[in-house]
Amino acid sequence: MTHKVHPKVFRIGQATNWKSRWFNFKEYKEWLKEDVAIRNFLLKKLRKLSVDSTEIERSPNLINVIISTSRPGLLIGRGGSGTEELRKQVKKLLKVSDKDKKEIRIEIREVKNSSVSAALIAQEISEKIERRIPFRRVIKEAVKKIMESREAKGVKVKVSGRLDGSEIARTEFLKQGAMPLQTMRADVDYAEERALCTYGTVGIKVWIYKGGK
Repeated sequence: MTHKVHPKVFRIGQATNWKSRWFNFKEYKEWLKEDVAIRNFLLKKLRKLSVDSTEIERSPNLINVIISTSRPGLLIGRGGSGTEELRKQVKKLLKVSDKDKKEIRIEIREVKNSSVSAALIAQEISEKIERRIPFRRVIKEAVKKIMESREAKGVKVKVSGRLDGSEIARTEFLKQGAMPLQTMRADVDYAEERALCTYGTVGIKVWIYKGGK
């Protein structure tokens, strides 16, 4: 029997970095709760806005939230109104008043090549399955789109649940190219997503191998 390990966690320090970058021994529990609350809030609010990842950097008086997206214009808004509104909502979520010395900053970064982002591909698959497009066609198109990029060396897409509304749930996957999941130096991008269909939830997993480091 093997143990399942998250591909990104397995490679921290080798090919990937922490999504939360700070160190505080005394307030660890409070800061961790705040990070989880910020991520859950942004995940729900920005679900349809092609967000790849949310990273959080902290110092004693600053919380810097870095949002990577393929559509930065939608998040920034006209004259930066979108980021300012997000900053106010995060400030309200954390109950930070104007009297507090703590500053909250929202930084938007553009994902230049969305076809090799596992999170964005998983979101795209989820949207298509929710629109009742046949799952086999969806995952074939996704694999083809990823492998057309020079950065991708291999891809694996797995979907599970009541596929196309069938009575019995099952798992289907499509793989192309190399996928060295046991190599720590391999740069493997991984993401999970859910498609909320009328007949139940369909789980989606995407692995993209971008070469070794």
